Amino acid sequence: MELCVFQGTFNPIHNAHLRVAMHVLNMYNFDKLVFIPAANPPHKDCDSKYSLHRLKMAELAIRTNPKFAVSDIEYRRDGKSYTYLTIKELYKTYGKVSFIIGTDAFKKIETWYETDKLKELVKFIVFIREDNFDISKYDYLKDKGYDFEFQTLPYQDISSTELREKIKNGEDIKSFVPAEVEEYIKKNGLYKD
Repeated sequence: MELCVFQGTFNPIHNAHLRVAMHVLNMYNFDKLVFIPAANPPHKDCDSKYSLHRLKMAELAIRTNPKFAVSDIEYRRDGKSYTYLTIKELYKTYGKVSFIIGTDAFKKIETWYETDKLKELVKFIVFIREDNFDISKYDYLKDKGYDFEFQTLPYQDISSTELREKIKNGEDIKSFVPAEVEEYIKKNGLYKD
């Protein structure tokens, strides 16, 4: 089975995440694209009280697409949600997997936990998130054994941080998230503080 992984905090998941995932499915022949919300992300300060809500919102956001799935793999493991530990577990079943990542995170890939082991298990699909991005600056990573390719998609100006701020300020987020996610946020009174 050809598997692609989209890992993130998804705090909350929004339409730009889904757009990237659909683009990947259209560009590649993956059998499944699995969203993996980070239960306890090591690189981001993420309020733990929203952890299970983030998983539930991801499940709601993808339920109409049979090629999408959500995994709770990181919720079943104690400690920090290190990508290497998650991918190592998936590798046992699927072999090498593809991994969606933005340029903002890929810039820091050499600082990730067990990055030298991780690079053996994945092919990175790197989405360019800024204008005038110089792809050649990353050639040295190929020399170090990282397997990756760049993808472009017209930038959609949505960030989870901005969405949380909009919710806190009582602004409408209807055009930024799936209806089921918006309803879940309202029903559970999320991101009000």
